Parts: sequence; C-alpha cells; structure tokens
Amino acid sequence: MAESGEAAFAPVSSRLVALLADAHLSGPGGPAGPLVRQLEALPAAGCRRLVVMGDLFQAWVGHRRFETPDIAEVVAALRGLRRAGLRIDYVEGNRDFFLAGSPYADAFDAVAAEVAFEDAGVRYLAVHGDGLVGSDWQYLLWRRLSKSGLSRLLAGRLPAPLARRMVGSTERRLSRTNFRHRRRLPEAAIRRYAERRLAEGHDVLLLGHFHVARAWPVAGGEVRLLAAWFKTRALEWLPAAPAPPAGAEAASAATPAEAGTDASVGSEIR
Repeated sequence: MAESGEAAFAPVSSRLVALLADAHLSGPGGPAGPLVRQLEALPAAGCRRLVVMGDLFQAWVGHRRFETPDIAEVVAALRGLRRAGLRIDYVEGNRDFFLAGSPYADAFDAVAAEVAFEDAGVRYLAVHGDGLVGSDWQYLLWRRLSKSGLSRLLAGRLPAPLARRMVGSTERRLSRTNFRHRRRLPEAAIRRYAERRLAEGHDVLLLGHFHVARAWPVAGGEVRLLAAWFKTRALEWLPAAPAPPAGAEAASAATPAEAGTDASVGSEIR
C-alpha cells in the first residue's frame, strides 16, 4: 500500500534515479503512448527509482468516474514497474486532486506533497513548486479550496456530468490565477524557499512546475528546476551535472536574484 501524507522519506540503494516532471498528458503532452513506452524501458536501463514530480496529466482526479483511457494506460504501466521492483514516488502537483488513498494509490510507493530521498550520498528534496510564492494569495486560496475535503466530497458525490464540469471549471480557474508567475520565473522567491528548505538537512532541492531547466547554487546546496516532459519528451536522471559556481551561471539562466528582477519563462506555467 502506498504511503501518504505531507512528506515521505526512504533510502535509495540504486545508482539510477529517473525524474518525470509536468507531462500534462491529455493536454499539451498529448496522448499517453510515447511516455508509456519510455516508462516500460526503465527496468532495462537499470532504473531502480522513479520520482514523478506532479502534473502527470492535464488534470487527474482520484476517482474512477474521471478515469480516461490515458489515465488507465499510464497507471497500468506504473503498476507494472512496481511489480518489476522499481520504487515510484508521486509528488502532488497543482493539477492533481485527491490521489492519496485513491484507487490509483497502489501505483506508487508514496503519494505526498514532497519526497525526501538520498542517492549516492546526496540528500534530495523533491517538491512540485507551485505553492512557494507566499505573496500570491489568490492562487494559494484557489489551490487550497480546490484540494479541500469539501471539494473531494463533492467530486465523489455529485452526479458525474456536474462533477466533471466542476473539475473543468477548477482547472481553468487555476490556469488563470498566478498570472504574473505564469510568464515570469520568480527566482528570488525560489532562492529564498530553497535556502530555507536546504537548512532542514537537504543538499539539493528539486522543483517541477516552472517547465524550464535551471540550476543555481544557493546557501546550503543547490536548487534545480526540471524541464517539463511535455516540452522535451524526455525523462531526467540523477545524478545530474552540478550547478555552476556562484557568478558563473550560463547565459541562458534566469536573471540573478541580486538584480531584483524575475526572468521570463518563455511559456505559460500551468
């Protein structure tokens, strides 16, 4: 049975850890088939752990009444990976609703808001990343309401057509909120959050949600933003190349926080 809760931790004895961020299947990520083939190839590649960083689908609700063929196909592949011996952790994203304790929970070893793990002596903390801008009260309010116990009850009890309309309305509303940070990377907020979380005993903070690959050294370690699968069509792996020394970020990286500006992301964060 999958673990659930605010956080999960388990040691890793393997050398290969795969990361999957923001596939947005049935949306900009398209149909499930290409990703399923990549997942099915993981055991032969030597993978022993898969960390899914959230937003696997354009919207995923943990009730059978919302199941689509894409959801059924991916969940079957994930269950097959677990039977093959892989550990799979799911970090809930802003488009994931009520997965812990759902009929899909057995596809994962843990479903949580964040996952801490260690590999090759490096202590990682994986968080989706959508809730780290504390000043974005409108988005945080809608996020809290959409994931509340009342919303879960309504999603399970309302007539199916009405429940589907409610989920669609919530998904569209979440896309319209957080407007500023959909086009501007909040680097200063990310750095502040990373430094606070790394001080808890982690070396690297892994974030999804922002859809672009970035890596910065910060006090206490490093923060890495993962590229969205729906853009790259590729899984990522650990260990990854370390961030460049302070002051030597690549020209493609976001504007340094010291400049007091946010970098353009280039496409909407949803």
